[in-house]
Amino acid sequence: MPSIASVSTFTLPHVLNQETTTEFARELFEENFQDIERLLTVFANGQIEERQFAVPIDWFQEDHTLQERNDLYIELATNYSVKAIKRCLSQLSFLKEEVDVMAIDTIILVSSSGMATPSLDARIMNVLPFSKHTKRIPLWGLGCAGGAVGISRAYEYCRAFPESNALVVCVELCSLTFQRNDRSKSNLIGTSLFADGVACALIIGDQSELITLVNRAVRPVILATQSTLLPNSEKVMGWDVKDSGLHVVFSRDIPSIISNWLEPNVRSFLEGQELDLGQLSSFIAHPGGKKVLDTYMNALGIAEEMITESKNVLKRHGNMSSPTVIYVLEQVMMQGHREGDYGLMAALGPGFCSELVLLQWKGIQ
Repeated sequence: MPSIASVSTFTLPHVLNQETTTEFARELFEENFQDIERLLTVFANGQIEERQFAVPIDWFQEDHTLQERNDLYIELATNYSVKAIKRCLSQLSFLKEEVDVMAIDTIILVSSSGMATPSLDARIMNVLPFSKHTKRIPLWGLGCAGGAVGISRAYEYCRAFPESNALVVCVELCSLTFQRNDRSKSNLIGTSLFADGVACALIIGDQSELITLVNRAVRPVILATQSTLLPNSEKVMGWDVKDSGLHVVFSRDIPSIISNWLEPNVRSFLEGQELDLGQLSSFIAHPGGKKVLDTYMNALGIAEEMITESKNVLKRHGNMSSPTVIYVLEQVMMQGHREGDYGLMAALGPGFCSELVLLQWKGIQ
């Protein structure tokens, strides 16, 4: 089965603490909401201490056209993705030596916070010396589910072509979508949660020559994946595309939907693999927000320690959409694991959908 050989994340340059963003939101929204102080408690109660952005806070003081936003997205997303790829392929915590980009057979590029044709993967290939025959698989519109979906698609590719190596690159610059003239509660909630991030994962087939470069006694092997769509749920989460850009759609019903829908979905997936939740040693959850993590615990009946890494990523980075679950994966992979340990990666996104990835730590045979 394909395995995850290396992961990396990239910290963007502009760091804002939650107090600063709360004051920014107060100045922006106070004329439109009589209960602004009550609404601003989402900043204090969200368990986010700081977030990283591609642009400084002064950038948000002015209006920007869709073209301005998107041109900046293409430039910065390309640059930051290149840095994340370099780090992933030279991550000596996971690899014995640096991997040459020429060894990569396919790039799965995941992003939903901007638009680019040619897609970002082509632009990345013009910066790094990939083979000109590298296959490009851009994935758009998956939002917060994108990181887990990217891992799933890489698993399928490397299972079909077991000698292959795939890079999953997730880049989201959510800050560039911010709408300063949108006075909706969805925009206020989004302002309290979302941030920018970039992550990369190297997935290798079980006949890949790179397997000898794995620098850990055990590595996470992907056993199975499951994609699930909740019918007629387009308005739960996503973007409204308007002349001014991308406007966030963020339903207040998300926690209740998760409560009613996630547990039977997870249970049936694990039962199909002859497992149950009690056999998991790691739960690699996309931290969509404090309420989402609380709902995971309550719906699945798991201990709070199982989401420690997810809470820490949320605390230090906020919700970066698709890369966030890879940030959690990196923290989990840094820990010690025993042969045979199971882990479950879970992420939810627009559709409304879930993506589940079952992992097991195994040694090199």
